[in-house]
Amino acid sequence: MMRRFLVIVAIIVVIGGTTLAQPKDAKRGGLPTLFIMGDSTVNNSGEGFQGWGNVITEHFDSAKITIENRARGGRSSRTFQTEGLWDKVLTEMKKGDLLLIQFGHNDGGSLDKDRARGSLKGIGDESKEVTIEATGKKETVHTFGWYLRKYVSDAKGKGVVPILLSPVPRNIWKDGKVIRASGDYGFWAKAIAASTKTLFVDLNEISAIQYEREGQPKVAAEYFTTKDHTHTSPAGAKLNARSVVEGLRKLKGSPIKKYLAD
Repeated sequence: MMRRFLVIVAIIVVIGGTTLAQPKDAKRGGLPTLFIMGDSTVNNSGEGFQGWGNVITEHFDSAKITIENRARGGRSSRTFQTEGLWDKVLTEMKKGDLLLIQFGHNDGGSLDKDRARGSLKGIGDESKEVTIEATGKKETVHTFGWYLRKYVSDAKGKGVVPILLSPVPRNIWKDGKVIRASGDYGFWAKAIAASTKTLFVDLNEISAIQYEREGQPKVAAEYFTTKDHTHTSPAGAKLNARSVVEGLRKLKGSPIKKYLAD
């Protein structure tokens, strides 16, 4: 009797252990996953703000793909890696998954002061040794392009399809036109996409065109708040999500299109 009891207990433990050890993709029903990484323009849910990654799920067929928005407010291409956020995403990824990458808004910050989240400008291999003022720790800081290349290379190494995006435009205008990121972070993201043969969506340009169609007064009143010119309102997040999808639909040879809702 005791032996039979012990056998039953052993079976329960094994089954329980198997359940606990299930990989996260099994919990997602075995569907491919679209991971999203970026900053607060992608993931934001406070003070009247919202990011496009928070609302993009409605544009995808949930029966075919799972969306995981791992963007984090205040992060740059540099700190998303140095804080270990990328390692967590990379661990969960599997072959056949997809990845959207949008950085740039916080990469222009200080290299060693305040949040110490800035990256070197450009796409080269140069680096700079800095000492973080707040912690005294030393760090090798690379270019914006270097970090993007690493994300792309790591993702492709796991059989994941990465898609680079230029950052959404800020609510900054000149002569009736939205100021583009085509001379810096948008340009550099596009250049890395070209050099690594990676899919690219010029989100900055697509959304800027939409803003200009709506007009500066409406954009300021409805798509942003009075608190700043960077973070979008829920309406602005929805507009940018539509812009992302518009860009995705135009990509040639991308598997992501088959997961979009009709």
